[in-house]
Amino acid sequence: MAVSNCEEITSEKQESRLKPPPMYKVLLLNDDFTPMEFVVEVLQTFFFMSQEQATEIMFEVHTEGSGVCGIYPGDIAMTKVEQVINFAREHQHPLRCVMEEEKS
Repeated sequence: MAVSNCEEITSEKQESRLKPPPMYKVLLLNDDFTPMEFVVEVLQTFFFMSQEQATEIMFEVHTEGSGVCGIYPGDIAMTKVEQVINFAREHQHPLRCVMEEEKS
C-alpha cells in the first residue's frame, strides 16, 4: 500500500506543475513629435539599456514604426508601459508605449 500511495503523490505533483506565465513585449511606437534624445533617455532609464542599445532601438522605432524594449511577465510589462507613459506626459511628449503578448 505504501508504494501505491507514493505513486499517487508523484502523479499529483507532476499534474500540478505550473506553466510559465505568459510573456509580453513592451513596444515604443513612433510619432512625429517626440525627440529622439527623449526616446533614448526612456530606454536607458526604464529598460536599463546602454547608450548604444538605446540608440539602436530608437532608430528601429523611427524607421520601422515600433521597437521592442523588452519581454516581461504581464505585471512587469504593464508597470513598464505605465511608467513610460507617465514620464512622457510629465515631459509633455506624446510618446506611446504598448504591450502585446509574445507568441511562443
